[in-house]
Amino acid sequence: MYEAAFKNIDDTLWKDAGCSSELDYIEQTSWILFLKYLDDYETDKANSALLNGEIYNPILSEEFSWTTWAAPKSNDGKLDYNAALTGDDLREFVNSQLFPYLKQFKVSADNANTLEYKIGEIFSEISNKLQSGYALREVINKVDELRFLSNDDKHELSSLYENKIKNMGNAGRNGGEYYTPRPLIKSIVKVVNPVIGETVYDGAVGSAGFLCEAYAHMRSSKELSATEYQQLQSHTFYGKEKKSLAYVIGIMNMILHGIEAPNIVHTNTLGENTADIQQKDRVDVVVANPPFGGKERAEIQQNFPIKTSETAYLFLQHFVKMLKVGGRCGVVIKNTFLSNTDNASIALRKQLLEECNLFAVLDLPGGAFIGTGVKTVVLFFGKGERTEKVWYYQLNPGRNMGKTNPLNVHDLAEFVAIAGSQELSENSWLIDVEKVNKDTWDLTVNNPNRVDESDTRTPQEIIAEIEELDAKAAEALQAIKELL
Repeated sequence: MYEAAFKNIDDTLWKDAGCSSELDYIEQTSWILFLKYLDDYETDKANSALLNGEIYNPILSEEFSWTTWAAPKSNDGKLDYNAALTGDDLREFVNSQLFPYLKQFKVSADNANTLEYKIGEIFSEISNKLQSGYALREVINKVDELRFLSNDDKHELSSLYENKIKNMGNAGRNGGEYYTPRPLIKSIVKVVNPVIGETVYDGAVGSAGFLCEAYAHMRSSKELSATEYQQLQSHTFYGKEKKSLAYVIGIMNMILHGIEAPNIVHTNTLGENTADIQQKDRVDVVVANPPFGGKERAEIQQNFPIKTSETAYLFLQHFVKMLKVGGRCGVVIKNTFLSNTDNASIALRKQLLEECNLFAVLDLPGGAFIGTGVKTVVLFFGKGERTEKVWYYQLNPGRNMGKTNPLNVHDLAEFVAIAGSQELSENSWLIDVEKVNKDTWDLTVNNPNRVDESDTRTPQEIIAEIEELDAKAAEALQAIKELL
């Protein structure tokens, strides 16, 4: 129903000189989508209030409401072209009046958990990049065709929006850092299994894929009471995000998945000293894919007991500290974490084994993250109980993965099915922590069920074999010369 509208929006953005990449397309689509969502949200609230004999005070003043500046309607319900701004007038209104008005909500809102604050935060961080007011009018007209009033509408829109995020990730450059393959997210959430009444957190929220999937998982787990539904809406999902574009995308993605006022804070998670995290801040479940390969400054490192410049290692410490005792975590990290010999890696592995129950390690093949070339593992652990055995599962899809052969749910089906029982198979095995080297705490993935076909010869043996082959080649050459 809405797929054609999304395609037309992208076509229009592609033609505008101000938009040059998939990141620009989704950013510009997001702020316009958000304002249309806000209009439908306010209409729904106003109608509900009317039915209950109450008065609803809209968030936006009339002149800045969608139905006034973006899509004024004539009596027949169609766009009133005489009243609708376009061209330079539209662009000037958006840039010099609309955005400054929306930004001020960040200051006037009661607190950071309100929708008003989210409006102010979003429009403080992005700008209108469309250079043509006529192109902007085309996009607005297409977005006006979309509806956010029914669950079916939201479901279709969320799927289309997810595809835009996926395209952004596949486009390469820095787009990939916002996108984790949805089949992997689904599998991680299923294994960690958050339940109604628990809190779920992602401190590197990106496009909020983990929180959206956790919401879907919990929403469909049982028939919810009104109280439980409200708990999911307001007091279950929490996230933090440093980057402006990711923050906007994450907010929009959660809204499209059914969470009206997402509890995502725009902040640098690593700027918080782990010593300041109190019991009231802690959560039951952490699911995340923190950035890997980043390097943090010395002042950021001071916030953590184990000093390292590696961004992902600092996030791992943060996640451990954020968990309640008995809490569970599923986190993606580079596979080199399991074997690196630097002090921070060793100390972190020791902490995971001694202070947590590292109950599973999922080893992912190269190509699982399209466009990055980084080989990763997923660590699953619970806090408060030391590890006795670690269950490994080595994913072996039997094909090279990439854009045309991405990771899918079927690839991960066996892992999800046997992770709870820690069943042993050709792809899975257990290691006894008592046998782990206590100097290195090395946890390298080494599947004992597969024949090691790597070259085990020493350098001296290889050199000797080369010399022998050279000698034989020289003899053969001499024999040929004698025949000639």
